[in-house]
Amino acid sequence: MNEIQADVLIIGGGLTGLTLAYFLKERKLEVKILEARERLGGRIYTSYVKEGAPIEMGATWLGRQHTFLLDLLAELGLEIFEQALGERAIYEPISTSPPQVVSLPPNHDPSYRIKGGSSCLIETLTAKLAPEQIYTGQIVKGIETQGDGLKVKSNGQSFFAKQVVSTLPPRLFSAHIHCEPSLPESFQRIADETHTWMGESIKVGLRFDEAFWENGKSSATIFSSVGPIPEMYDHTDAAGAHHALKGFFNGSYYSISKEERLEMVLKQLQKYYGKQIKSYSSYEELVWQKEAFTYAPYRSHVLPHQYNGHAVYQEPYMQGKLWIAGTETATAFPGYMEGSIRSARSISYKLAQSI
Repeated sequence: MNEIQADVLIIGGGLTGLTLAYFLKERKLEVKILEARERLGGRIYTSYVKEGAPIEMGATWLGRQHTFLLDLLAELGLEIFEQALGERAIYEPISTSPPQVVSLPPNHDPSYRIKGGSSCLIETLTAKLAPEQIYTGQIVKGIETQGDGLKVKSNGQSFFAKQVVSTLPPRLFSAHIHCEPSLPESFQRIADETHTWMGESIKVGLRFDEAFWENGKSSATIFSSVGPIPEMYDHTDAAGAHHALKGFFNGSYYSISKEERLEMVLKQLQKYYGKQIKSYSSYEELVWQKEAFTYAPYRSHVLPHQYNGHAVYQEPYMQGKLWIAGTETATAFPGYMEGSIRSARSISYKLAQSI
């Protein structure tokens, strides 16, 4: 089996990995990406159907404060549009009282979505790279020092690179990739206890032919303390041509079937919309806790964003040849698409000084 050579080897073909490869194009380096899935994008995944609204099953929103992401979108020619909230919301504070429609205050800090879906960003970045740079279906098992670089072993191939960058969630890296020599115990402990963004999330969405909630009396914005859907929003496309509702589902229901979750979704939404909710044309969901190439169970309880941006992720390991990147490692906006872009930019600068 021939060993594949590279200047920089990126583990993970999600937003950080693809953006890093894009940034490194100007450095004239031989860059290759290893992705365990057969698709690229990682925690960005948009569900598409013909003649239906794109539904985000992963990363969805950005804000005006996400300047690195906004700059990248503008550079790539991608547009954004404001997330519709409306003037009112359906609010369900307790199970013993009926849901109510409440007025929302003016929104001076709106969220935005990417026109065409977040996956358009992944597709555009991928198109900027050469096909021979990307290796899918490559589950990395180990990294070891070899001469003046690192040898990376996957399930079906061996690679050698002067510099290696992991963009995996730190907990996933520590659980599944064996390093020789071992990384410091201080790193391992922090990585094991670093929260994986979206790891426990369940996203659900329903497509409709009509936006029946736009009747002046209802809303697609839902906040419920009763659940199992705590939040839901209008997910109509940018053109207003195709309609959907998209929200979060209580993560503790990850082990039940898709059919059972759908039944619970319809039961809750029927309280707000009546029989109209059953006019949906399709149902989508993604249980991120079941995504083996995103999530690894924690060894102990962790808090949201715990250890995101920690100092152990800011310096290289294995004689200065292994870098830990990804949204969880970003020192600003960790756990967001913005964090991914900032991490990629930071690593690109550091690599330029190392090679």
